[in-house]
Amino acid sequence: MRPAAGEMVGVVGCGLMGAGIAEVCARAGLDVVVAESGSAAVDAGRRRLEASLDRAERKRKIPSAADVLERIRVVDGLDELADRTLVIEAILENEAAKAQVFRQLDKIVEAPDAVLASNTSSIPIMKLGTATTRPAHVIGIHFFNPVPVLPLVELVPSLLTGEETTRAARAFVEDMLGKHSILAQDRAGFVVNALLIPFILAAIRMLESGFATREDIDEGLVRGAAHPQGPLALADLIGLDTTQAVAESLYEEFKEPLYAPPPLLARMVDAGLLGRKSGRGFYAYA
Repeated sequence: MRPAAGEMVGVVGCGLMGAGIAEVCARAGLDVVVAESGSAAVDAGRRRLEASLDRAERKRKIPSAADVLERIRVVDGLDELADRTLVIEAILENEAAKAQVFRQLDKIVEAPDAVLASNTSSIPIMKLGTATTRPAHVIGIHFFNPVPVLPLVELVPSLLTGEETTRAARAFVEDMLGKHSILAQDRAGFVVNALLIPFILAAIRMLESGFATREDIDEGLVRGAAHPQGPLALADLIGLDTTQAVAESLYEEFKEPLYAPPPLLARMVDAGLLGRKSGRGFYAYA
């Protein structure tokens, strides 16, 4: 009897999001293979997983980091994903790079009914599905950062995604991982980022114009609107490069001025000031 979709999980990419997805899957008892590119990336991904699971053990979120790590293999290249029943792509937010991964997965993943998913936060799923010969089995499964903490996942079927693929993805997210799913149409930004990114961009424009300081902007939303953190601190957490990529995708699709990335955001990305992951964004981090 074939394993159900999601029992044997593949993840492409072991950066912040990929490692988080692999961790929640392994913590749910699933068998996980994470594919990276190059030995240095494999080692860095394994260290990222070990550090996160060690923190979870110290905080008593899990009984044993070692037990969870035993369910995860980090490998060099995509070939070892051949037997997976669900593969989630979680590489950089670049349409051409993601489409290339899906073309490769289409040739490598053996089960014709395996679910091929993307964790993209903005790129239309149709464009990724049509890079394969099986678009009916391609869907967006968009997690939020930090993946082990935030309970929401957006499910994004394209016009060609089959109903069985959507049902399998929902069962994986809700029944296997214990997260909450919402269904989004296959439009740039989906539900959450279509609402969130214009809000963050408005805060960046406010800072850029000198209307208010970064501290006053963020404190205003935290203390005046009960937000857990301000929009500029949130942009640092998301990553300014990711914020810019989502904004560009939204602007390309809708041509609305509120989606256009402000010049300050573009300059910071060009300078490598990407937020928490680079050590400096709108704020500095140790």
